[in-house]
Amino acid sequence: MAASPNSESSTAPRYRRRREQLVEALRARGIHDERVLAAIGRVHRHAFVDPALRDRAYEDEALPIGLNQTISQPFTVAYQTSLLEVQAHDRILEVGTGSGYQAAVLCEMGARVFSVERHEALLARARRVLGTLGHDVRTRLGDGREGWPAFAPYDGIVVTAGAPDIPAPLLRQLREPAAEGKAGGTLVIPVGGSGGQTMTRITRTGTGPHDYEREEFHSFRFVPLVSEEGDDSSTTPD
Repeated sequence: MAASPNSESSTAPRYRRRREQLVEALRARGIHDERVLAAIGRVHRHAFVDPALRDRAYEDEALPIGLNQTISQPFTVAYQTSLLEVQAHDRILEVGTGSGYQAAVLCEMGARVFSVERHEALLARARRVLGTLGHDVRTRLGDGREGWPAFAPYDGIVVTAGAPDIPAPLLRQLREPAAEGKAGGTLVIPVGGSGGQTMTRITRTGTGPHDYEREEFHSFRFVPLVSEEGDDSSTTPD
């Protein structure tokens, strides 16, 4: 009988040690959120990649998962997750399920995760792996630029593909600041063209259409965020 994705059997010590080494490599590269590092140290990344690539699963690199998509580089996952500042029980929307690896890291941090993917085959595989590993992620097939209004508002939204602009529906689905002084929801999204994107964090600061704070960080290169309906649902916050 074939082993399940989370069954490490005789390779358990090897994969465990490789996860530990990956965590140390990420810490050396400047990831200092210990909760993020601990979550990455618990997630079985090898379960999310093709069996032929499992020897490379804990290298700090993106790997192909089919349909011209990749499982994100661990540093990128750690970087985006750190910018989200996830707390236990936060409602997090992920745009671009892909392999499911980012969603698994968010689950390990105690978040309630909702994820949208436009490729049916990738979504089916991600659902299977996440379920086998015991990660409770709500998923749907659809246009990620539209978000998932049914479960909004969100404490955080993370986009795992490069966007030429900020989709307006995602801004509207961020949680408004709470009366007791709690900051509003946060969107982390790589913004730019095919030559590369700037990791951008948008924080909702009020209830108005322009009540958002924008911060820009380092440059990355992602696969493009594609809309099913075109690009007329975007905006750039002031």
